[in-house]
Amino acid sequence: MVTTVLLWLSTAVIATALLYNSGMFALSRRRIQLAEPGGEERFYVFVLACLNEDRVLAESLRRLMALPRKDCLALVVDDASDDRTAEIARAADPHRVLLHQRRLPDARRGKGAALNDGLRHLADCGALRGRNPRDVIICVLDADGRLEPGAIDQADRYFADPATGAVQIGVRMYNRQDCLLARMQDMEFVVYTDIFQTGRRHLGSVGMGGNGQFMRLSALRSLGPEPWSHRLTEDLDLGIRLIAAGWQNEFCPTAAVHQQAVLKVRPLVRQRSRWFQGHIQASRLVPLVLREIPGRAAADLIYHLSSPALLLLTSFLPLAFLAGAFGFLTESISAGHSTFSPIWLVPLYALAFAPAYAYAYVYRQRESELGFLRCLLLAHLFVAYGYLWFAAGWWAIGRTVSGRTSWLKTARS
Repeated sequence: MVTTVLLWLSTAVIATALLYNSGMFALSRRRIQLAEPGGEERFYVFVLACLNEDRVLAESLRRLMALPRKDCLALVVDDASDDRTAEIARAADPHRVLLHQRRLPDARRGKGAALNDGLRHLADCGALRGRNPRDVIICVLDADGRLEPGAIDQADRYFADPATGAVQIGVRMYNRQDCLLARMQDMEFVVYTDIFQTGRRHLGSVGMGGNGQFMRLSALRSLGPEPWSHRLTEDLDLGIRLIAAGWQNEFCPTAAVHQQAVLKVRPLVRQRSRWFQGHIQASRLVPLVLREIPGRAAADLIYHLSSPALLLLTSFLPLAFLAGAFGFLTESISAGHSTFSPIWLVPLYALAFAPAYAYAYVYRQRESELGFLRCLLLAHLFVAYGYLWFAAGWWAIGRTVSGRTSWLKTARS
């Protein structure tokens, strides 16, 4: 009886997800007209919150300084690193790269705390003196983030609309060719941004990511002295609160930041468990969403915030199917012949792998040299790769129940 209930509940969740995904795919194919540029000159500040990032920081700063636009500077927030992070930042151009060092015991309290401290430092050091906060854009990058050369110009077009408070660009893995796991992460980000983030532009519910998020300084200040929360997914929290404050979030599909994929399964699951736990923490925003955000955007955000519970429920589906298969086996043995019809494989395949065709189509547009058949094979593997989220989800539940909320930092390779 329990197995049957779990089977039907899990199947209902998957069917709902398929319907939602199909709707988002359809929305993502529609275009939105951008506002005409108004001729404003905006100043960009790249903020990199760093904890022991000496393996990747030098290359990231070199690429930032090589960007074609010069009306920008970088702020490295060293979160009490005990490696060469601060030394690397000091060695960069002092006119274009600022260093702010945090000290223990006030440091190492999460990315949100480091970003808030960096924002205070920008106000105190005078780097933005005389600039209108409306025309200052704060861009948060991971220490391994590599912006595409035209990313600033592409993101800048969206800020021509004064209602736009934040713009998220795409995310890719620069080492996606190293192994299958890296390729899966690249496909994961492409699918998420090109289908769901693009679709959410039509709903008014675009979310912010931890890498490649551009925010108007005036929008950040409208959230108070500490715009980033102390939750493990401070980016998700920020995006929702910006919408609730009346700002418009946008997604720019024509630019991306490239970051390093995790090359081993355990560190990857560990990273995703942090994201999952952050989503659990973000469920506290549901009253704010219901109170301050209208209609379609609120409905989509509520669905998104409920995703941890839905995913955990779905995690019982493989067990339910195994129990069902065992039941068919015992029935077949008792009956003396197979009671399973091969025709049942068709709906089972459709339930599990129907999204793979949309994923392959979207990924093929980004990776045209792979060919559609190879993308389709990768998309089938990607569906199986998604099961890692089950392990990450239950890991996060264990941390939540035991009261552990520390930041699980992903080591660079």
